[in-house]
Amino acid sequence: MRLKSIEKQQAIMLRKQGYSLYEISIKLGISKGTASLWLKNTQLSDWAQKRIQKRRNEGSLKSQITLNERTHKRLTEAQDFARKTLENMPETMNNSRLYCALLYWCEGEKSKNDKSLFFTNSDPSLVRSFLKHLRKGYAVEELKFRVCVHLHNYHDPDKQLIFWSKVTTIPLVQFTKPYLKKNSGKNIRIGYAGCASVRYHDVRIARQVHAVARAFLE
Repeated sequence: MRLKSIEKQQAIMLRKQGYSLYEISIKLGISKGTASLWLKNTQLSDWAQKRIQKRRNEGSLKSQITLNERTHKRLTEAQDFARKTLENMPETMNNSRLYCALLYWCEGEKSKNDKSLFFTNSDPSLVRSFLKHLRKGYAVEELKFRVCVHLHNYHDPDKQLIFWSKVTTIPLVQFTKPYLKKNSGKNIRIGYAGCASVRYHDVRIARQVHAVARAFLE
């Protein structure tokens, strides 16, 4: 009992010096719960409270850094996994047809008809990937492409048309008049380049893209 009394007094002394419960439990070899029970009524000076708060902040920062490092490591591992996976997938015409069909089935407009392809998206990488595999998988005629860009009134139409022309590698002469969507100007999305609707009019190719997607899903 005397040993516990001595430990308790030491704990109170350390607490008044601004030591955290974790530090006290480590120094005295007691559980954090015991330290908390012993010290719950201990009065602390402003200096001690500031030291404890500082240690908490340092601990939180250290934990966040550790978490960020762990997350970064796992993301790097996932990226390496993705790179190795794609390296082992041959770039064949049939694969491009499948990728094109799946992208279209997920993001393309299927409800209108199966005589034309309508692929609308605001993500440049998705639009670029769809067109890449459409061109690699099928004998497309570049002059059949049409693009309509959906913009808000805070956009610079000329700038955004040039942007989407570079993304799609479709000349500006094949772009229709932009569709301007109403916007109050209060919710401006920084970095939002608008939405590109790419249209390709070819009954045979449109039906083939739909058919490949259905066949894969079945």
